[in-house]
Amino acid sequence: QVQLVESGGGLVQAGGSLRLSCAPSGIIFSFNFMGWYRQTPGKQRELVAGITSGGNTNYADSVKGRFTISRDNAKNTVYLQMNSLKPEDTAVYYCNVRYSTYSSWGQGTQVTVSS
Repeated sequence: QVQLVESGGGLVQAGGSLRLSCAPSGIIFSFNFMGWYRQTPGKQRELVAGITSGGNTNYADSVKGRFTISRDNAKNTVYLQMNSLKPEDTAVYYCNVRYSTYSSWGQGTQVTVSS
């Protein structure tokens, strides 16, 4: 069982930056996919950014040019650098990792952007 430890959320003013980290513990795989999703009350969880083991990335249109996802394969850790934050980025952010058909989610970290 993989457990994901997320950190880096918090309160920031619009225009500011935050960096989220997600590190797995327990059974470690070289995850095919590592990514970040976010969810606000009453809405579906949406993909913010993802990165494959080969380094291919994809982003939600709303964050392109502002957010950068990266991974440290040696540490099996994924990061999300969030710049130029907007109030609409406020959400609970969840880390997700996948290996073959296996998928695991973090507990979520709150990001709040004040205007």
